[in-house]
Amino acid sequence: LKSNPSNNEEKEAQTQLTKSDELQRLHSQALSAYQQEDYETAISLLDEILAVCVWDAELRELRAECYIKEGEPSKAISDLKAAAKLKNDNTEAFYKISRIYYQLGDHELSLSEVRECLKLDQDHKQCFSLYKQVKKLNKQIESAEEFIREGRYEDAISKYESVMKTEPEVPIYATRAKERICHCLSKNQQATEAIKLCTEVLQLEPTNVNALKDRAEAYLLEDLYEE
Repeated sequence: LKSNPSNNEEKEAQTQLTKSDELQRLHSQALSAYQQEDYETAISLLDEILAVCVWDAELRELRAECYIKEGEPSKAISDLKAAAKLKNDNTEAFYKISRIYYQLGDHELSLSEVRECLKLDQDHKQCFSLYKQVKKLNKQIESAEEFIREGRYEDAISKYESVMKTEPEVPIYATRAKERICHCLSKNQQATEAIKLCTEVLQLEPTNVNALKDRAEAYLLEDLYEE
């Protein structure tokens, strides 16, 4: 304005200034809502700001935190992936993405993301600790699946029991392990044990197709055709 004042430019500048003041006000409200644990309101306010400030990595990270608190991990991942691209060496974003994938039971994607963190900083303590855990779990699951492909069902069962010991805190891994052990028991003609374990899985996940199929196979072994 000072270098080249004219009515047209002044009008544009005033509009931008008003918009900027409004966005600052929304930002303060969003932070306040976040601190008060009103994550739904914070998300709504951050949506408005990010519609204008598309490239703001910190706002995306804040919205991701709100999504995590609201139990919407896939939306959190989307914001964190954008933040990882927008901010150089954003190890924190990669760490958080990896953690979310791990909690969701997607150990392969978790491993891939935590490796990205370690590429940026090989001494990152949190990422290295998570990497060791995910790598160990990933290796056990791959090994168990290899045993299943080879028809070595006892070995596969043993390996999936190790998976449950490696990760006792995240329930999805125990459920998946039980589902695969039931499959092995069914294939190994151990019908009674297979029925018991598949039933356990189906109490947690009534629509688990694999557990239903494997329990059906076990029922066939026992001549329980109605079941």
